[in-house]
Amino acid sequence: MPARIGRGLDWWHRALSVSLPPMSLGIGDRAPEFTLSNQFGESVSLSDFHGKKNVVVMFYPFAFTGICTGELCTIRDRRADFINDDTEVLSISCDPVPSLKVFSEQEKFTHNLLSDFYPHGAVSKEYGAFLENNGFATRAAYVIDKEGIIRWSVVNGPGEERNADDYAAALAELS
Repeated sequence: MPARIGRGLDWWHRALSVSLPPMSLGIGDRAPEFTLSNQFGESVSLSDFHGKKNVVVMFYPFAFTGICTGELCTIRDRRADFINDDTEVLSISCDPVPSLKVFSEQEKFTHNLLSDFYPHGAVSKEYGAFLENNGFATRAAYVIDKEGIIRWSVVNGPGEERNADDYAAALAELS
């Protein structure tokens, strides 16, 4: 039985050593518009926040995995830093809506988890965050100002945790 479990994780270990997609969006670029379903099946668009809130668009590989759960729990636990009158966080993965609903309930997330499930990874691709050979998004994050302009970004590999303090610092510069 242990050998079977080990082979089952081989795909994940291969995924951790992937080449990152080239950055297609830069600081000062207009963020691509999108509409995706959240964990409750409600449509959420980037334009919903235009002129109202800065937005952190945060791509992550999979619900229920260690680093992804840790990063999203940090957002949950530091809610005042990231989800307030001036800022919203939109976390995006290629997981289907029902999975995101269970994940959100299990971890008590209160922000939007968005499904880029179908067409598979379309928004992740627009943001240069989709790993074509692996079929999922890497860890990319964009701080977008109230006018829809990218003001900060980072792209890490699937196994590289991002630092929430970096988001907080980028958001502080917009205040």
